[in-house]
Amino acid sequence: MSSGFNTDVKVRDQVFHVQTEDRGPSHPIIDTAVYQSGRILHRRALNYSELAESLLFTPEDLRRRVEEQHRAVIDDIRSGALDSEIASASAATQANRPAGIQLQLLNPGSWLSAGKVSLEVEVSRRADRQPQVGANVEAFIEGALDETRHPGTSDEQGRVRIQFSLPPLGKGDLTLVIHASTGSWKDEIRFTMRSRQKESPASPAP
Repeated sequence: MSSGFNTDVKVRDQVFHVQTEDRGPSHPIIDTAVYQSGRILHRRALNYSELAESLLFTPEDLRRRVEEQHRAVIDDIRSGALDSEIASASAATQANRPAGIQLQLLNPGSWLSAGKVSLEVEVSRRADRQPQVGANVEAFIEGALDETRHPGTSDEQGRVRIQFSLPPLGKGDLTLVIHASTGSWKDEIRFTMRSRQKESPASPAP
């Protein structure tokens, strides 16, 4: 992209991110998007292909048009000209948002070492991907001889560390289970550790 602008615009208690970009010679479009919490609430595009064909159209002219469109959208946000469109777009995206929470194991490759389990877990809201504070999290090894559940509570970043010694293992399938809940929202992730195969009976001696 040959040029672009990014501006955060605060209107009362709301913050909008305005991004304007030139999509380049192969796509001669000046594109402006208004974001809030990762959602696009307004979009404005200008096709400048006819201008680009003129020998008099310089890179400076293009940059000026990009900046003018960027400033025009910012002015429309501040003046309230986009209030109705933004409110409608926000309501539509809110209605389509998935509810609930989502668990993520941040150290899937290193959670077990030297007989010690150390889990770095993150809990976020599915709707806006923001941290879920105060979620109840517990972990245990399903299939172990001791399936004691080890609890924790997510902090302000939605994170919790749970540590415990690997319990004596059983002979069947073994699975690390991590469960989180807050109110009526729940999520669970499961990691298969291994499966013990039954030993074949020894052949009688000849």
